[in-house]
Amino acid sequence: MGKFRVVHYINQFFGQIGGEEKADIPPQDKEGPIGPGMAFKMALGDEAEIVGTVICGDSYYNEKKDVAKNEVLERIKKYNPDLVIAGPAFNAGRYGMACGSVCKAVIEELSIPAVTAMYPENPGVEVFKKNAYILETAASAAGMRSAVPNMAKFALKLLKGEKIGTPKEEGYIPRGIRKNIFVEETGAKRAVNMLVKKLNGEPFETEYPMPVFDRVEPAPAVEDISKATIALVTSGGIVPKGNPDHIEASSASKFGRYDLENIEYLTPEDFETAHGGYDPTYANEDPNRVLPVDALRDLEKQKAIGKLHRYYYATVGNGTAVADAKKYAENIAKELIADGVQAVILTST
Repeated sequence: MGKFRVVHYINQFFGQIGGEEKADIPPQDKEGPIGPGMAFKMALGDEAEIVGTVICGDSYYNEKKDVAKNEVLERIKKYNPDLVIAGPAFNAGRYGMACGSVCKAVIEELSIPAVTAMYPENPGVEVFKKNAYILETAASAAGMRSAVPNMAKFALKLLKGEKIGTPKEEGYIPRGIRKNIFVEETGAKRAVNMLVKKLNGEPFETEYPMPVFDRVEPAPAVEDISKATIALVTSGGIVPKGNPDHIEASSASKFGRYDLENIEYLTPEDFETAHGGYDPTYANEDPNRVLPVDALRDLEKQKAIGKLHRYYYATVGNGTAVADAKKYAENIAKELIADGVQAVILTST
């Protein structure tokens, strides 16, 4: 029997085509391994080989999902692979969404296994963890050295049809899928044993871990809103016409700061939404529906608030990584505090 045939899916950066300026390139393919594929070639050894690499820009894939998916599948099919490896995507949100989508399509439409890998906070994890195995990686490409051998080892298990163990045993992110298994002790006995260990301060491991959520203390109330400076911040993607900062429609990698001086309300001639994932018709028809500049100006005139802050901040919440969103919020908050803003109205879609 010859080597297993593997196709590797990567984005424009790892495909050695370019960075963000090339994120809109359509799918293309080349024979053999490219970029991180060379490391996979070494890790797969004599059992499997990367026969082709499919490359697609992150923006192209996320902004033209159905078209891009079909184009990528056609390029994968021509290599007649036994398995597809996508990524690893680490914490790159748009890349993670593309890798997850490709794996889902390969499994469902080509009926062959696929595997990818990401940082747990990548939005692709939450969207696609039930559709494909997603191995856990570090947040950045600095973790490539450990990600590749882990993915290669897991890929070979899939290719050989070997039994896949638990997330902890195999290193993949829990998929939220519960399976019945047989164990020696009853559930009641296991529960009592865990309780005894907990009471005695001994280490134990739950069989059903609960999610951990951030707890954010609410800020003190504004003492006199009629004298306060209020700022508008939105994850609804309202930007000046033409989207001058090129904020992405999905998995945004940045936010923008825009001037509201002498603007009484937002007009469709001057503003639009950059947000993907929902019908933008009504937002583009009247951008104030997402960013209520008109309402805040009315409150100014009524002296119900002190004033509307001169600048507003915007990004796109669609598929944006939690870690990135927190980073944007921290940077925006610092600027608002420095400008003497007392309160913020945060809007979405």
